[in-house]
Amino acid sequence: MTERTNDQALRGDGVEVVRTPVGPYELVRLDAGAVQLTAVPALGGRLLSLTLHGREFLYRNARLLDGRLRPRPGVRPVPQDGPMSAWLNWGGDKTWPAPQGWDGPGQWAGPPDPVLDSGPYGLRLTVQGRTAQAVMTSGVEPRTGLRIERSVTVTAGRTAFTLENTLTNESDRPRRWAVWNVTQLAGTAPGSYPTGGVYVGTAGSGRPETVGLIAGTGRPQVYRTGPGVLHVPHQDVVGKVGFPDAAGWLAHVAPQGTLTQRFEVSPAARYPDADSRAEVWLEHPLHAPLEHLGGLHPLDRVVECEALGPLRELAPGQSTRLSMEIGVGAGAGPVEAATSWGFWSRLPRLEGGRLVGVFVPFRDGFLTARPSRGGGEPVRCGTLVAGEACAFDIRPGRLAAAGEDAMVVASAPDGSDATTVGFPEARRG
Repeated sequence: MTERTNDQALRGDGVEVVRTPVGPYELVRLDAGAVQLTAVPALGGRLLSLTLHGREFLYRNARLLDGRLRPRPGVRPVPQDGPMSAWLNWGGDKTWPAPQGWDGPGQWAGPPDPVLDSGPYGLRLTVQGRTAQAVMTSGVEPRTGLRIERSVTVTAGRTAFTLENTLTNESDRPRRWAVWNVTQLAGTAPGSYPTGGVYVGTAGSGRPETVGLIAGTGRPQVYRTGPGVLHVPHQDVVGKVGFPDAAGWLAHVAPQGTLTQRFEVSPAARYPDADSRAEVWLEHPLHAPLEHLGGLHPLDRVVECEALGPLRELAPGQSTRLSMEIGVGAGAGPVEAATSWGFWSRLPRLEGGRLVGVFVPFRDGFLTARPSRGGGEPVRCGTLVAGEACAFDIRPGRLAAAGEDAMVVASAPDGSDATTVGFPEARRG
């Protein structure tokens, strides 16, 4: 294991971490091959770049940052406080406490926020074998009593990474907070990319599928695209919708590709914002600020995919965590399901006796139709290449070898780590 806090570069087996000074702060790049992440600990512990084969997935504010993530002339990256109109929205992915609000000490009155959102985070780097990890830790924010830790881990050859967010109560009295992870992505003009937008998996828990949370200029429209999936298309509205019935996955589809997020949900727990386990915020350019939103003045099309943890009563010294897996891959249409191995743009279906589907994996391997009970032989559906779409169409004669009870399994090239990722539609209830 190699652990450093000051070296400029750390290398492992297929992974590399590079620290680069750029004026008032440093960039920390985690390189896992096809995927590269760039964090800026000095700017609230943000991830400001996530690329797959050079294609950028995260939104960042081009008025504040240039193409190399350096501040524009005249821009001062210092901790900020004040109304929403004073917020320097750098973009990227960050962690905040929820609920947000300005009515009392039980709400987080940001952004801006001089500690958790815009303050400097400490950094610890570790490279071990095929993995690299960056742990960024905030100072203690006096109003909430919280310290935030963000742990990012990449693995060589994979187009998914893990993000663990931890809130710790560093005050001398109990506090009640939830983890709130906010990922900003670039939107597109309405209708310009028909399958674009955010897809949300639902659990069928009996909770409301959606709740309106913020109406800046209106509320985002939400549509059902199939069993257990809702779609928030790109649209010119400033507002937010919550998802109390979220099953624990979100996906954003855009021209550069698809980004998915998987996270645990606690069915019996209470969540912020009318019990929302996930939220989607949209904004688009406006000619004037929205005074009822603290003077917020949107200038770009931005989509926020927001995953929340449950509200937890934290005694002094206690923590609450939200672990996420974030993956990126080729855009292959709408997202119908997300798994630990990748996502389905077209779940496996039996059509005229043929087995068809489109799967985008986060690692190399094989996709196989296998019998779920005794008898039958595995049938290879396709070869998996991390981040690339695998479309398959298995003829009835070949499919018969696996039997009528076939399941679809992803496995590593050596056959290990075999995981069931889907069933033909006839077997799904």
